[in-house]
Amino acid sequence: MSVDTKMFSVSSKGNTDIIDITGDVQGAVSESKVKSGIAVVFVAGSTAGVSTIEFEPGLVKDIPRALEKIAPKDFDYEHHKTWGCDNGSSHVRSTLVGPSFTTAV
Repeated sequence: MSVDTKMFSVSSKGNTDIIDITGDVQGAVSESKVKSGIAVVFVAGSTAGVSTIEFEPGLVKDIPRALEKIAPKDFDYEHHKTWGCDNGSSHVRSTLVGPSFTTAV
C-alpha cells in the first residue's frame, strides 16, 4: 500500500467563512496518481473545520446563520476569561464541524 501526502493552503476571512476546496482536493488526488483508495482531508487549527456540503449560495448563507444560533459570537464563553480573547465561538463551531473528513477515491 502506498501513501501520498499533498498539502495546500487557503486564506479565510474567519467567522464562518466558507471556502470551496473541491478543486484543490481533486487536484491533489489527480496528482497522486492513486487509482483507488481513500483521501483524508484535514485542517490544522483549533478554530477551523472542514466538511462536505452542496456549495451553493443558499447553504453558504444558511450554515453561518445556523452556527450563530448554536454557538453565538456574543456569548459569555469561559474560554474568553481563560485566555483574554474573543474566539470562544470559533472553537465551539470548529468542534461541531470537525477537523477532517475521509472519502473514497
